[in-house]
Amino acid sequence: MSVEPGVVDANILVYAVNSAAPQHTASRALLEAALDPAVSLDVTSQILCEFYSLITNRKRVPMAWSSAEAVHLISELLASPGIKVLPTPVQAITGLLELLERSSVTGSDVFDLQIVATMQANNIWRIYTFNASDFEIFPERTVCTPR
Repeated sequence: MSVEPGVVDANILVYAVNSAAPQHTASRALLEAALDPAVSLDVTSQILCEFYSLITNRKRVPMAWSSAEAVHLISELLASPGIKVLPTPVQAITGLLELLERSSVTGSDVFDLQIVATMQANNIWRIYTFNASDFEIFPERTVCTPR
């Protein structure tokens, strides 16, 4: 599988561990590609927290994982040679404020803007997600749905 560098959204991580999800195969293949050190995929600390929150919440997934299991999954993910955690530089906060001024985002949608601001601050313009509409504010982006 040919994989361009980019950020992996939390929903990809959730689908990769949920074998009953229709998106499981594509999500798993994307993450397995990161076993190759030549592949460059990123996550943010926020995305890891969202992933943890989702998979340990019985209201969000059919079979919630225990805290210990979730920590183990995140550790395994971070052990992949092609996965790294993006830093959140100070300019990401300025970028977030600029994005908030340009948009009408309210409530929990601010978290997707924070991902966008972090990506922009790190000069990354691609995100892998199954929730493309969450990133419409990011006009320069390339939103990729794994296949």
